[in-house]
Amino acid sequence: MASQSDKFQPTKADHFTFGLWTVGNQGRDPFGDAVRAPLSPLVTVEQLSKLGAYGVTLHDNDLIPLGASDSEREKILRDFKKALSDYDLRVPMVTVNLFYHPVFKDGAFTSSMAPIRRYAIDKAKKAIDLGQELGAETFVLWGGREGSEVDAARDPRDAMKHYRQGVNELTEHILKNRYPMRIAMEAKPNEPRSDIYLATTGAMLAFIATLDHPEMVGVNPEIAHEKMAGLNPYHSIGQALEAGKLFHIDLNDQKPGRYDQDLRFASDDLKGSFYVVKMLEDGGYQGPRHFDAHPYRSENAEGVWDFARGCMRTYLVLKDKVHKFAQDAEIQGILSELKTWSEREDAFDRDAWGAVGYQYEKLDQLVVELLLGAR
Repeated sequence: MASQSDKFQPTKADHFTFGLWTVGNQGRDPFGDAVRAPLSPLVTVEQLSKLGAYGVTLHDNDLIPLGASDSEREKILRDFKKALSDYDLRVPMVTVNLFYHPVFKDGAFTSSMAPIRRYAIDKAKKAIDLGQELGAETFVLWGGREGSEVDAARDPRDAMKHYRQGVNELTEHILKNRYPMRIAMEAKPNEPRSDIYLATTGAMLAFIATLDHPEMVGVNPEIAHEKMAGLNPYHSIGQALEAGKLFHIDLNDQKPGRYDQDLRFASDDLKGSFYVVKMLEDGGYQGPRHFDAHPYRSENAEGVWDFARGCMRTYLVLKDKVHKFAQDAEIQGILSELKTWSEREDAFDRDAWGAVGYQYEKLDQLVVELLLGAR
C-alpha cells in the first residue's frame, strides 16, 4: 500500500517542468548580490529528473551565452542533449531573452530604433531554431521591455504595429521551416518597464486576433503577472481555455500589490491556487505544468531542490483536493441545485427571483474546509 508521501511523489506522467532560470536563480535582488553559485544546466537536468520532473525549459542565453562561437555552441548543445537523454528529460518549451542586455533598455520588437527591432526579431528566430533542435513544441514570447516610462516618447499605436510585425515574422519563420511549433505570448502589467504593452492576458488575446496567423499564436498566462494587475488568474486561464488559446502556463504565486515575486507555487494563496489547478484538470489542458518561480533568497543550494520539490508536491496535493471536490456530496448537491435553477423555464417572477439565496456562503465555506482537511 502506498504511503501518504508516495501519493504525492511527482512522476514524469505529471508533466511538471522548470526553467533553467528558476532553480538556477542566484538570489540577486536590487538591494543585494547573488547568494548562490551559478547552477550548471547539466546538474539541473540531473537533479530535476531525480525529483520526478518531466522537462526543463530555457531562454536562449540560459544555455548558449550571448556571443558564443559556433564551436562553443555545438559543444554546449552536444553535452546538454546527452544529459537530456541520460536522464530522460524533455524540452517542451523555449523562450528568448530580449530584456537583459542594455541594447533592449527601450524595448526589443517595439524599440524606437529600427536596427534594434531587426536584431531582436533575428535573435528570436535563432531561439526558435534552438527550440526546434531541442524538440520544443512551444515558443514563449515575453515582452519584458516592450513598454515605456515616458509616454511622450512613443505613440502606442506605432508600438503595436512594430510588435505585430515582429510576431508575424516569427510565425512566417516557423511556417517556412515547417517547424511543429506554436507561439505563446506572456502578459505582464509592469516591471521592469513602468508600463508594459499588452499588460493582461485579455489584451494579448485581442492582439493575437490581429496577426497574420492567429491560429499559431496563443497565450502563456502567469499567476504572478495576473495578480500584479489585480486580476484573478482563475478567470484569465478560463478565458484562454475557452478561446482555445492556452498554449502554455506559468505556475507560481504572488502577494497582491507587490513587485514580481515569483513565489513557490501556492505558497501564498491556497484557495486561488486550488481553483487554478481545478481549471487545468477539469478544462482538459494537455500542456506542461510549468513552474516559473524562484527559491527564497535565504536558501542555499540544498534549499533550491526543496523549492522545486515543493512546487510539484503542492500541485499534486491540490489535484487530489480537486478529486475530493468532485466527490463531495454536499458540495455537489449545492452545485446540482444551482444548475437546476439555471435551467428553469417557468414564467419569470422578478420579486420571487430577487428573494432567492444562492448558498454561496455555504459553498465557499465547504471549499475552505475541504482545503483545510476538515472534510
